[in-house]
Amino acid sequence: MMTLRCRFSTLILLGVLQGAAVVLFYDWYTRISPRHSPPPEGRKVHVLLLSSWRSGSSFLGQVFSQHPSVFYLMEPAWHVWTTNHKSGAKSLRVPVREMLWGLYKCDFSLIRDYLPGNPHLSSLFMWTRSQALCSPPACPVRSANESQCNQECHSASLDKAQDACATYTHVVLKETRFFEMESLHPLLQDPNLDLRVVHLVRDPRAVLRSREESAYLLDRDSVIVLEHRNVSAADRQYEVIREICRSHLDIYERGVFGPPPFLEGRYKLVRYEDVARNPLTELNSIYEFAGLKMTSEVEEWIQKMTHGRGKGGGNVAFKITSRNAAEVSQAWRTVLQHSKVQRIQKLCKGAMLLLGYRTVDSEQEQKRLDIDLLDPGHP
Repeated sequence: MMTLRCRFSTLILLGVLQGAAVVLFYDWYTRISPRHSPPPEGRKVHVLLLSSWRSGSSFLGQVFSQHPSVFYLMEPAWHVWTTNHKSGAKSLRVPVREMLWGLYKCDFSLIRDYLPGNPHLSSLFMWTRSQALCSPPACPVRSANESQCNQECHSASLDKAQDACATYTHVVLKETRFFEMESLHPLLQDPNLDLRVVHLVRDPRAVLRSREESAYLLDRDSVIVLEHRNVSAADRQYEVIREICRSHLDIYERGVFGPPPFLEGRYKLVRYEDVARNPLTELNSIYEFAGLKMTSEVEEWIQKMTHGRGKGGGNVAFKITSRNAAEVSQAWRTVLQHSKVQRIQKLCKGAMLLLGYRTVDSEQEQKRLDIDLLDPGHP
């Protein structure tokens, strides 16, 4: 009898230990595994594509816009900054957030404050970049391209856009005008929003090269970023990139290292260079994070846009054209002066290290394209 009791006690102990092991393993696994849960059935998903200028965000925005379940708007905060161009970026955080908050709820009343008296679809910044605005019910005719959209849809009422927004399962806003994660906390804590942040970064050396080609288009925004400080024209680009690197570092650290509970599983870092090298793999992962399923039509569009012969450049700034994405991502290495590369590396040392961008020590190393400057296992 004593032997049976011992065996029974041993079995119970083993069961308890096994159960504890399962719990500990599950806890460990969930800590290291992505927790990008699919959206609850029937609930709208909200995505913020957060990036900086000249980082490939227009292309990634179009990847979202191409999906039939997505209502997409490109940089609605442009209206806030343009209207308040004498203010600085810090003072515009709240009005930008409040306007986006309304748009996520398909409420266009706040953005109307920044538009002309009787606004139409064409009053919205870069409105033809949105497939949702170029299709019913926002526009009576489905447009095949931006030119046709401009002809057929420009006079449609803004009310149509608001009504259309409510019919989509996903609302995606692309923004380049947030510089810290804290500004987004009220949105992330709103129980009525299922907000997911896709944070797109790019090698700051490539960003400098791209900004130099389209500097005149960025002047007003640069002044706002720098809080209207008296910075010489020669230093302006560098000071803006310093601020961009600082903000990327801050957002990444707060999204990954000990994020608050309301942010866990709702932040995803994306490097432009990874997308350029493996577009379908990376973009499928982004879609999964956003609760979207890839379609054959979107796959075909991605293949076309990333495997073209175009080289990019200032003449196609802010346009989405068919390009060789891998070559475009490396173009800075052959054209950017090494002295400029050194300066950027010094300004952005911390961000480059954490985000996995390797530095170069000489012009020869810079121009040797067989040397990989992207850390594949980092971040």
